[in-house]
Parts: sequence; structure tokens; C-alpha cells
Amino acid sequence: MRYAAIDLGAESGRVVVGSFDGRKLALDEVHRFPNVPVRLGGTLHWDALRLWGDITAGLHKAGAAGELASCAVDTWGVDFGLLDGRGRLLANPVHYRDARTAGMVERALETVPRDELYGTTGIQLLQINTLYQLLSMAQDDDPLLRQADTLLMTADLFAHFLSGSSVAEYTLASTSQALDARTRDWARPMLERLGIPTGLLPEIVPPGSVVGGLVPELASGRGLGGTRVVLPGSHDTASAVAGTPLASPSTAFLSSGTWSLLGIETREPVINDVSLGANLTNEGGTDGTNLLLSNVVGLWLVQESRRALWPDREPPSYEAIAGLAEGATAFTAFIDPDDQRFLRPGDLAARAREFCAETGQPVPQDAGTLFRVILESLALRYAAGIESLRAASGRPIDSLRVVGGGSSNRLLCGLTADATGLPVKTGPVEATAIGNLAVQAIAAGELASIAEARELAARSFPCTEYEPAGDWAEARERFAAVCGRGAA
Repeated sequence: MRYAAIDLGAESGRVVVGSFDGRKLALDEVHRFPNVPVRLGGTLHWDALRLWGDITAGLHKAGAAGELASCAVDTWGVDFGLLDGRGRLLANPVHYRDARTAGMVERALETVPRDELYGTTGIQLLQINTLYQLLSMAQDDDPLLRQADTLLMTADLFAHFLSGSSVAEYTLASTSQALDARTRDWARPMLERLGIPTGLLPEIVPPGSVVGGLVPELASGRGLGGTRVVLPGSHDTASAVAGTPLASPSTAFLSSGTWSLLGIETREPVINDVSLGANLTNEGGTDGTNLLLSNVVGLWLVQESRRALWPDREPPSYEAIAGLAEGATAFTAFIDPDDQRFLRPGDLAARAREFCAETGQPVPQDAGTLFRVILESLALRYAAGIESLRAASGRPIDSLRVVGGGSSNRLLCGLTADATGLPVKTGPVEATAIGNLAVQAIAAGELASIAEARELAARSFPCTEYEPAGDWAEARERFAAVCGRGAA
């Protein structure tokens, strides 16, 4: 059987075909495309129709090479589209980095106290969350909310375009902060207190659900007539964790990309004073598990600084940037990756220098030193996150598995081993696509479980190992001090 994983990230998307020969999984990336936000009328949007065009182009390429048993879409969390009563998209989805959510966390807490909001949802109070996007629309009396019949999270929206379905996949819904973490259903009473309409929230279904065949205009394509649409772990983090070979329950995972998601698997949500104080979040896993996560801004800091430093010409590759950073002096200065100034698009290089100046540190002047500061700060943030996960869960953590695009950054992975004091294994880079494909294979009966899928991933793809070295105790102390002083 051949399956197509449609994996949309914040910087790019791709269609990856997977096939299983009984021992190993083979991947074929048949189509890759940029994901470029569009600003219109002062609002930052995702270009949903352009993405749809690339999704269909990728499916046609995949089908032309042979029959596809199924396809499935995973995306980032929190964002959504609104449909009218006939299932038509009312407007392009708004990007989570849009400024409309500024001040909305504070506004929500005026009605629902922090302890109650976190106690219900188990989700960190982060202004990009769906909850605050909806609150901003409700507070602004946005006519789209009155016109909307159905809200679909981003991957669910594309599953709707593929099949006509209008349901919410659980792992993706769990990112919204509009879900009750314990009942795994919409937190309707809380939403209604905030003035957010709940009639547009669809039925929640588990990962692995088959929602139908392709719509006729797609099913007529070569190799696509019998293709089913499956909901994977539609949140890309859930898919990435499903595709990550975890050595034991004491192994933490780090899905490293535009965002960094550092966490452990638990059976139940971890909601206590420690997790609230550390701003940890609980999101759904593909196997009925809970993912206790520390969200970190991630390689967005590198991506956006790269754009800012070379605005008018082709910037160096990410590999070349890592080389510049490797040659720079260690521990020049640190930034707090979670500082609010780094959330929005713009000149992040200038903002990083501004942070260093405000916190009384040397200001990095050259590109190599700046990127070294960013990468060391990320590694130290991961170390702090590991300690928070240990404290909140009461669980030992003795190793770390890094997957996703960031697992190819040898400097960052080595720094992470040093900063955390943990042995680090990296790979597979394609963990998200692997997890997406694994859920499809389970739905088709080719694989029995996520555990079997992880064994398959370990057999199919190599890993690199990093052992911790050096003494980072002073660096951890300095990092904690500047984060405390520099918080926005």
C-alpha cells in the first residue's frame, strides 16, 4: 500500500508518499512548496487557497506514480478557518502571529481566573491560542463569527476540502485552549462565559478516523479513485511524537522546527501548581496519551534573523549559518526565547541585540556571534524545560530524542546535550511525516500500534548520538538571571 502524508509547516509544506515492505518504511517526497503568509488590510493571513493548490498538485503527482490507499493532513496548531452553512470558506485563516490577540490573555483573565482557566484546559496561557483569537473576534463583534456555521482547525479545514468532512480531530483541537483536558470535549461553559459562540464547534473525533473518500473532482485523478481521507495526529507535534523512537518512559522528546516542542508522554494530563508556574501545556497524543509540553519559540529566531540580516540578497544556507555560529565565541550573551518581542515577524536580529543591551550584556555585532547567542539560548531554554518537566511530572528524564528539521543542526544538538547534561539521539528528520503515515497504516491494518510504528522508524532511519561535555553550570545561572531581568 502507498500512503500520502500532507505535512504543512509554518515555513513550507510537502506531500510525502510512504510505503512499507514488511520491514522498513520508504519515503518519497513528491512535492515541496513554500508557505508564505500574506498581509492584507493590516491583518496577517495564511494563503489557504495557494496551499490547497499545492496539496492537490502533490496528490496528483503521487497518484500518477501508483494507487494511493489514503492521504492525511497534519499542520501547526491553534489556527482555524470559518465555513458558512454550505461548507464554503468565509475568509482566509488569520495567522497566529497577527497582532489581534495582543492583550487578550489579560482580557480573558478578567472573566475566568488563571487557576480555573488552566485547571480546565491544561494549556499554557499563550496569546496565539485559538481561545484568544476567538475572544478578540467576539470583543470586536467580528461579523465573521455571526456568519459562520462551522469552525475547523487548519488541518481539519484541508480534510474538509479533501473529503467534505466537518469534524475536529482530537489532537489538533487540544491545542486550542478551548477544550476540557479531562473530558476531551469542548469547554462550552467556559467559552460561553467569555462570550464566544459554541454552536460552530464540530464533533471531536479520534486520530485514525476515516472521514470518507476524496471529493469527485480529486477522485477522478489517476491513482486517486480509491483513496480514503484519514485524520492522523492532525497536530504536527502529535504526528512527530508518534514517529519518534522513544527508548523508554524516561526519554524526553524535542520536535525541533519553527517551534520547539519539548516534552514527555503521560497517560493523563498533568495539571498542578508546578505545571502552571512553569507554563507547561497538555496536548493530545495519537495513542490516547497526553503530551506534557514546554513550548519554545524555536528556530523561528534563526529564520527571521536570517531574513533581517540579508534582506536584499540570497542569505547563507542554514548549514553555513551554523558554521558561522560554530566559529564564534561561546557564552557572549543570552536571550530569553520566550520574550514577547520575539513572537511577531520583523527584525529579530535587532530585537535580540536590543534584549542584550537591556540586560547589560555585550551586544553581538557580527552574524556568527548573533546566531551563537540564539543557539546557546535555545539549548539553555531546553535545559530549563527539562527541569520543569521533571518537577511537574515527578518523572525521571535520563535522555533526549530530537526529531524534525532541527535535528540536522549538529551544533544545536551538541549544545543541547551539553546544556541539559543528557545524552541526545537525533532523527528521524521526517518524524512528522512518519507519524502521519503510521496512523494511516494502522487505519489500513498494515501496522498494529504506535509502538510498532516506532520500532519501524528506528529500523528504517539512522540516528546520530551526542554525549554531554563541558560544565554549563555558570551558563545556566547567567541564563536564568537574564531571563528574569529581560522578561517583557
